[in-house]
Amino acid sequence: MTKSLFPGFDGLMTLSRREGVDVRPTLLRVLTDLYVQTSTHSEDEQRQFVELATRLIDQVDDATRGSVKAKLAIYPQTPVPVLQKLGLVAAQEGRRVPLAREIPRPAPAPSPAEAEQRMAVSMAMPPKEAAEIHDMFFRADANQRALILHNLAQTPLKAAPRIPTVHAKRAIQVLEMAAIAGDVDSFAYELGDTLILPSRVAAEIVDDAGGEALAVAARALDMPSPNFQRILLFFKPAIGTSVNEVYRLSRLYDRLSERSALVMLAAWRSSTLAVTRGKYQPALHDNERQRARASASPSRPSVQPGSSPAVRTNSGGSSER
Repeated sequence: MTKSLFPGFDGLMTLSRREGVDVRPTLLRVLTDLYVQTSTHSEDEQRQFVELATRLIDQVDDATRGSVKAKLAIYPQTPVPVLQKLGLVAAQEGRRVPLAREIPRPAPAPSPAEAEQRMAVSMAMPPKEAAEIHDMFFRADANQRALILHNLAQTPLKAAPRIPTVHAKRAIQVLEMAAIAGDVDSFAYELGDTLILPSRVAAEIVDDAGGEALAVAARALDMPSPNFQRILLFFKPAIGTSVNEVYRLSRLYDRLSERSALVMLAAWRSSTLAVTRGKYQPALHDNERQRARASASPSRPSVQPGSSPAVRTNSGGSSER
């Protein structure tokens, strides 16, 4: 079943044994998702799923265990040993037991007003200037982007403040797990939330085909180079399958200074305010007064002085002056 359900399982298990990297929660989630996608399984697949799942269930956190439990509880072909391991089946009777209450959903994302307020607090660059840097970077090719990032380190532009170490370390772990699982939405949400970026900019960074934007975001988090390389391999298949691209971005990342990344982060934050202000111009008091004067000004008469008076026509057809 290892080949049919999870081809890279052995390699990721080896990765999970390295210090500081625990991919077991992600492995159990992915293994479960792949298993429930198929309505039938061979005996060998069931046996190996039971062996792997029951081993991982005891090694993951409560949130992962709860997520897997919810999926396997409604899947009709879940093996009994796995149901028993999750407490979904009575050990002696072999019947399903009532499920616990639904797992609470994560807190909703902040509203646009809250996101703009957070960005305004952390804004370190004029919005117009930031928008120009943002647009120039995303329009540039790989060589031009490298030059832009190199020059940002020498500019007098104000950089964004550093991300607190505690928040950055947690975000790095979550981002790597999301990358291994291929969870684009979770990756973009975590990136935007940690770097205080709106969802539009976070999605633009994640969707960037070149990978330089992702390198800037990772450097702003002070992400170790090995973690960044693993994210490239798992999260960017087009890049991960190219040795040259992985080498190019890894070399760029190692040479990228923290200041360049934080200056670009400041530009990303402030550029959104420029777009918002461009769309919604505030109504000023003087503007209201000018509009009021214009509406109150006398209209131009239809008949100018010195012209012939208007001729009225009676209903009988005769005219009078």
